[in-house]
Amino acid sequence: MPYFGLTSPQLKTALGPLLRDPGLAMESREQWEATIRALWDGATHREQWYAAIALARHRPYRTWVDSDAMPLWESLIRAGAWWDVVDDIATHLVRDTVLAHPTIEGLRMRDWAGSDSLWVRRAAIICQVGARDRLDQHLLSDVIEPNIDDPDFFSRKAIGWALRDHARVDPAWVRAFVDAHPGLSGLSRREALRHLGPLS
Repeated sequence: MPYFGLTSPQLKTALGPLLRDPGLAMESREQWEATIRALWDGATHREQWYAAIALARHRPYRTWVDSDAMPLWESLIRAGAWWDVVDDIATHLVRDTVLAHPTIEGLRMRDWAGSDSLWVRRAAIICQVGARDRLDQHLLSDVIEPNIDDPDFFSRKAIGWALRDHARVDPAWVRAFVDAHPGLSGLSRREALRHLGPLS
């Protein structure tokens, strides 16, 4: 899908007044979801996808980012099928829901980790990026392990990114995980250990 050519700051400047306009405020969850879907499905340029994500993440609608919205995020991930939109959805909308509802969404992420869609699997792997000390290590293991043998670059990169991000909080756990999984690709391993110095 082509771009209009707007930079990220330009797009943010253009979207800000629209998102804040009281006359354009979403009056119900149904309207919010329908508008996101309409923007996504009717998009001719990627910035329109970014606008849909901005609407989804807009602060006044935060209470609607919950388990009931997860099928919508999965639909957008499947349709978007590229790292820019998938990563934004996974590391914000999906992550926030996983953190708010860890039991039910942990089960969903384990299911996503075995999806027929590379991008849904990637979303499961990176869904806790940025969670810091709220990250569930058991969940991280459970979404990575089914994908260790995946030869796809985007899967291997996601594994390394998820581990590298958690290494900021618990480097010992990440080292132990890497050591315990010799089947990790070189890319995943290098990414995971990138900011960890040699063992003393």
